[in-house]
Amino acid sequence: MAEEKLNLLADFPAISTKEWKEKIVTDLKGADFDKKLVWRTPEGFNVQPFYRQEDLKGLKTTVSAPGQFPYVRGTKGNTNEWAVRQNICACENSRKANKKALEILNKGITSLGFCLDSEKLNYRFIKNLLQDIDARAVVLNFTVCACKAPELAGILVRYFGRMGYDFKAVVGSINVDPMKNMLLKGKDLTREQVTEKLVATVNAAKRLVNYRVVGVNSVILNNSGAYCAQELAYALAWGADYMTMMTEAGVPNYLAARNIRFNMGIGGNYFMEIAKFRAARMLWAKIVEAYKAPAFTAALKEAAKMNVSAETSRFNMTIFDAYVNLLRTQTETMSAAIAGVDEITVTPFDITYERPTDFAERIARNQQLLLKEEAHFDKVVDPAAGSYYLENLTASIAAEAWKQFLAIQEQGGMFEMVKAGKVQEAVAANLKTRLGDVAKRKEVLLGSNQFPNFNETAAKKIKPNAGACSSICTCKDKKQNAASCGCGGACEKTAIPTLPVARAAEEFEQLRLETEGAKRQPVAFMLTIGNLAMRIARAQFSCNFLACAGYKVIDNNGFKTVKEGIKAARKAKADIIVLCSSDDEYATYAPEAWKELQNAKEMFIVAGAPACMEDLQKLGIQNFIHVRCNVLETLKALNAQLLKK
Repeated sequence: MAEEKLNLLADFPAISTKEWKEKIVTDLKGADFDKKLVWRTPEGFNVQPFYRQEDLKGLKTTVSAPGQFPYVRGTKGNTNEWAVRQNICACENSRKANKKALEILNKGITSLGFCLDSEKLNYRFIKNLLQDIDARAVVLNFTVCACKAPELAGILVRYFGRMGYDFKAVVGSINVDPMKNMLLKGKDLTREQVTEKLVATVNAAKRLVNYRVVGVNSVILNNSGAYCAQELAYALAWGADYMTMMTEAGVPNYLAARNIRFNMGIGGNYFMEIAKFRAARMLWAKIVEAYKAPAFTAALKEAAKMNVSAETSRFNMTIFDAYVNLLRTQTETMSAAIAGVDEITVTPFDITYERPTDFAERIARNQQLLLKEEAHFDKVVDPAAGSYYLENLTASIAAEAWKQFLAIQEQGGMFEMVKAGKVQEAVAANLKTRLGDVAKRKEVLLGSNQFPNFNETAAKKIKPNAGACSSICTCKDKKQNAASCGCGGACEKTAIPTLPVARAAEEFEQLRLETEGAKRQPVAFMLTIGNLAMRIARAQFSCNFLACAGYKVIDNNGFKTVKEGIKAARKAKADIIVLCSSDDEYATYAPEAWKELQNAKEMFIVAGAPACMEDLQKLGIQNFIHVRCNVLETLKALNAQLLKK
């Protein structure tokens, strides 16, 4: 036997897709293949349970190499290096911000993001902010009021010139994005005002050849619950509108494209996010190509390389069980790194309840450094390439995003839709759907709507101004003085709808915080009886269910009789008694328990949705918890009753 050689082709004959599917259908034992195994994504397309080489045929994502148009496989050629970014609020004190910047530059940071107060902006402020920072060795990013951005660009040109820097050696961005302010603050700007801000900043920054001064901040859509394809479609339309505005105002096409930077969010769907960024580069390159008249020059082709700064999402971050945020941001960071983005910002895990601590910021930095120094993610270009699944996922997201992009164009483009409140309306509708899925546990948030930490409290750790100041600066939100700002009073107008901003866990957290603030923590007692397997399963389910509202839960090994269980529950001073047994046994145990409890002060709940539910309801039993429940609404109703006591 040892002398026999394995012949892969002969010993393992090729199996057709049809044969694979027939085998799967057989194993399903009559269950519908499409309903059981085909995933209908929130983005609007189907994902098959398996893919094969034949599924790559005809895909446009496989025809180019890294660094080659249309850049689906990356813009960087033979490296996957990305900048490790941390944001600093420089609104109050430039020297203090400078001190922090110098400190973190020695801890692995290669990109700095500064939020600036427009009223304090002048040459001395920037000089103090950048003192002892070599602008050739670090990416410098600035967020400031769009009205002040041209002035900032001029100051940077003067400062870098006086420092003797070669302008080609300094890399960074000024995040000018009037539509972001329209979406977040309801500022009613005209198309002419937006164009003026963009063109003025681009002209002021012409000498900063490696600075991108026009931002497309689709991260705010991600933080409002937008799905991958929706965020991507709006981001593309956003960028296309800015391209059109600038080129129609006389800015050369290559210069307009070269100045646009996409600040995108990273959601929690691991593979979907990888595919999103790959699809984004491909589609953006095609959009820029459309501005090629009279020719697709080398300069425009180079400018068609999408520059992406990615930021981990705040939408799925939680206050309770906050260390789980580390797991969320780590997988998100991995998605963006594998997808080949240019820069990543990891949101500190504690940002939902306090201004990030030094410890949280250190962990956020190290999450990226781990991927570089230990996992070597920066060494391999587009490792997703050739994966049957990911290539198909990339093509599917691209197709869906492009369909939505064309629909946006038919309605006048991104600016007109923002002006009319249609973007805000669409994102709000999507947010409502997602929050509904979270309420029903179709979308799971570990530690919040599923498997909570039973003993955790959070009210005392929540501090004012939590999450203040980031790449989207919310630290001051001052009304700019119309005269000093130069916007003609436009900064003070709030005539259009704003984008909804929410986290998925907020409503569950509010419930739990209400419970913490009550005079007495409700106690839920598991009356386990009968079938061993079913009572254990239902007790565990019920404990997790009720602990999501912050109730104290008491599980038990089992009781011989219903009366014995009720006696133990009363001894434990229970507010809720949950009957945990099998469906068949509920027909006997539930009426017996109800007879004992219907006029008592304890609330009675049956764990499950047994076949005899209607009969039990006729007796007066109204509370049932099971997998088809809207968990949030059920807990709200319980809170309304229990916290009155």
